Amino acid sequence: MIRFENVSKTFKRNRVLDGIGLDIGLGERVALIGSNGAGKTTLIRCLLGEYTHEGEVAVEGLAPRTERTRVLAAVGFVPQLPPPLKMPVGQLIGFAAALCNSDEKRIAALALRLGLDVEKVRQQPFVKLSGGQKQKILIAIALGRDARLLIMDEPAANLDPEARKIFFELLAERQHDTTMLISSHRLNEVASLVNRVVELDMGKVVLDDRVADDVSLSGLLDCRIRVKRSEPAFAKALAAWDFRSSADGLEWTGEVAGPDRLRFLGMTSRYVALIADLSFSETEKVSLPETAA
Repeated sequence: MIRFENVSKTFKRNRVLDGIGLDIGLGERVALIGSNGAGKTTLIRCLLGEYTHEGEVAVEGLAPRTERTRVLAAVGFVPQLPPPLKMPVGQLIGFAAALCNSDEKRIAALALRLGLDVEKVRQQPFVKLSGGQKQKILIAIALGRDARLLIMDEPAANLDPEARKIFFELLAERQHDTTMLISSHRLNEVASLVNRVVELDMGKVVLDDRVADDVSLSGLLDCRIRVKRSEPAFAKALAAWDFRSSADGLEWTGEVAGPDRLRFLGMTSRYVALIADLSFSETEKVSLPETAA
């Protein structure tokens, strides 16, 4: 459904994306993680056709940059930063509903589930709302349409804990019929929702991990991590997972239970600038020879 082929983007000699290659299929739910400046938002902007770039981007075979109207017709998007729109909330919802062929009442109902009564702010300019109120409106607009592709850039950043909980429940209701690309610093929040994790660092894909929806509860994965330098805080975190270090402290090995893979990646994502390489492989079961009676 989505293809990035050797995609690069440079801003004033700063290479923000460096040869990205990714294929995201229909129904995949992808967590896009990485530290600030890793390239997550730039990749999303290229996908939405907002930036020129090297390489090719396609959504269902269409180039977002040249066929943006057709591409965006199938996309529900929640930006990281709300746009400074001066129109009243009611007018914004009406405009979005007409543009996306959705129902104003459905959008209002979704906002209410998130804890915002649209009727109480209908006459207020969108730009005057609080950060949390703006985010709830934008989420309701994105989820209020029958989009086959949801793209969300740090969508829960301004939500209160209860609204964040409801938001991920709403996403879970769509997980069987929608492709999702969710940029987030909090992998632990979306771990139960996504089935793939893509990590960016310095504009490159440094991890692409698919997780089956039916991961065996008894499955084990061998994990090997190489770090750029020794770091006591990371060493302590890995020791809590019973990982073992090499003599110089630059390589760590251990086992991670299949269902804990995303939780483990959520921990390691806090140290993305430190990690040089991280890999998983399935643990091979060794059959012991039978002894003679």
